[in-house]
Amino acid sequence: MVKRIISFLNKEFAGVTEAALLLGVFAFISQLLGLFRDRALAHYFGPSITLDTYYAAFRIPDFLYVSIASLASVTVLIPFLTERLKRHNGEQEAHVFVNNVFTVFSGMLIIVSGALALAMPYLSHYLAPGFSPEAQATLVMTSRIMLISPIFLGISNMIGSITQIHKKFFVYALSPVCYNLGILIGIFLLRPTFGIYGVAYGVVIGAVLHLAIQLPVLIRYHFFPHIVRNIDWKGIRAVIALSLPRTLALSLSSFTMLILVSIASKLSEGSISIFNLASNLQGVPLGIIGASYAVAAFPTLVASYTEHSTERFNALIISATKQVIFLSLPVVVLFIVLRAQIVRVVLGSGSFSWTDTRLTAAALAVFAVSIVAQSLIQLFVRGYYASGNTRKPLLINLISQIIIVGLVYLMLYWFRTNLGFHFFVESILRVESLHGTEVIMVALGFTLGTILNFLLLWTLFKRDFLHNKPSGVSRTFYESLLGALAIGVVAYESLFIFARVFDINTFSGIFAQGFCAGIIGIVAGCAVLSILKNEELIQLRRAISNRFWKREVVAGEQKEL
Repeated sequence: MVKRIISFLNKEFAGVTEAALLLGVFAFISQLLGLFRDRALAHYFGPSITLDTYYAAFRIPDFLYVSIASLASVTVLIPFLTERLKRHNGEQEAHVFVNNVFTVFSGMLIIVSGALALAMPYLSHYLAPGFSPEAQATLVMTSRIMLISPIFLGISNMIGSITQIHKKFFVYALSPVCYNLGILIGIFLLRPTFGIYGVAYGVVIGAVLHLAIQLPVLIRYHFFPHIVRNIDWKGIRAVIALSLPRTLALSLSSFTMLILVSIASKLSEGSISIFNLASNLQGVPLGIIGASYAVAAFPTLVASYTEHSTERFNALIISATKQVIFLSLPVVVLFIVLRAQIVRVVLGSGSFSWTDTRLTAAALAVFAVSIVAQSLIQLFVRGYYASGNTRKPLLINLISQIIIVGLVYLMLYWFRTNLGFHFFVESILRVESLHGTEVIMVALGFTLGTILNFLLLWTLFKRDFLHNKPSGVSRTFYESLLGALAIGVVAYESLFIFARVFDINTFSGIFAQGFCAGIIGIVAGCAVLSILKNEELIQLRRAISNRFWKREVVAGEQKEL
């Protein structure tokens, strides 16, 4: 049995679709734990000032992690390690390189984390200006505890490159699972004694577990990094030069979230919680579909561009784009149609009321509209990174983040001053007369800005790589859209049928209603796509028949806390 497990961990993947599907399975497990985590938080705290404080406190540690740890992420370090391992004394040179990176970046994380902890009383006024003094004091303490986590996660992300170089992909893929397990320990075991601080301690435990699961691999291959005095600054500068534009792009997105949290803190109590819970729900398909295809395609994209195989590079991008569209569009429709069922099943217990469900479901529907755009952005950005062009995605992201913040303010202004727009939004999302609907405008501004980001990125990507040649993406889009609409119509009508079959006032009843309606809708969509002889559906069936779960997978790094 042990030999079979070891053999499984070292299988090689044959194609991007198979690798992406397997990576999607790992992501799905982590996402399930993440949903369980959110359900527990919603159950014990509900959308309250306490949970608002927790999510707001998350932003500073997350920004630190994104801003510094991503400078030495898996994506950046693997090419450097691969290059050194090919040399005569490759193992030794790679080890020296890892020691240098470990010394510099772990030191930076510790120093900056300590500085931010000291500055938190000052920063809290900007992060959550709408909070009371008591809530801000809790925010300061919670954030200080969680500032320990970027240190462990940053180091774990660093050594993840070693784990993947030695093909221990399953071990690395389990790291995010361990991270969520740590948070659950905080919620269930520490929260009763320490309150919201217990949840923050759980975040730290999760970060430690994220690192600890990879340590046996380092010990086995004698690759355990340690602090050195004589640092090769030339190698460090090369790493920073390559990763800085990417890190700045990620930092801009994280900084935008800081601003959105600041805006939401001035809205009704619970707005930050609703925004984050809805965002986390729409993040599930992003992790399973968008990130999986982007990560699975990246090594082949790098190899194709390095070998000057333009046709192979473009073919891979087009194929992955079609698959992402094919899988994402049905998710968009299902999330919109089944939003209330999804939110109620995942979050609806304890302190999470029906009003909270309706508001979160409305925000989820708005977020869902941008799922395709968000998924494809990850893929196209990876395409630029594979070509060594990191500045253009940075510029596009900078413009897009400014637009997002501007659109959030604009949407809030229209919502408050234009009664027609106000009632239209509330009626179409079925949240009429509810208190706190302004938070939906924060989600709407984010969604509109993200779609603009995608359109700009796709336009430039076609010009830079595809040279505006026919790609067949439009056909895939229209076929997938027809399939998605069939899914939506059938699922929507099925909801009314199953509402008479199941008791939708119970957890099992509303789950059965949404599940059965969704399954019937998917069957209808597959039937439409089969009639159209959709190529992506054929590829999906082929990947499943090839038993993708027996393939090796390259896992992506943890991008945020």
